[in-house]
Amino acid sequence: MKSTNLRNKPIDRRRLNKQDREQYNPGPRQQAVAKARGRKGQLAYDAHAPRGTQEHKPGTGGISLGRSAQGARQSEEGARVERSKSLRPEDPMY
Repeated sequence: MKSTNLRNKPIDRRRLNKQDREQYNPGPRQQAVAKARGRKGQLAYDAHAPRGTQEHKPGTGGISLGRSAQGARQSEEGARVERSKSLRPEDPMY
């Protein structure tokens, strides 16, 4: 593949002598080229892949209105509990 810019032309075994022809094994070279091509492809993908980001606008999505809001919620809950206790009957009904 020409897009990888690797110098990896096949070797013509006909030009080798008999001993070199027997010793020549293109497997490791082909595996190295395949790994290099895969690494370059992964780098290219990572360079152009969309990032997992979110846009945040100031003042949205938060419940922290400060200490006064928490105090107001606490007092409302306390008033609700007191009201429910006051509405209970004094004598148990059997």
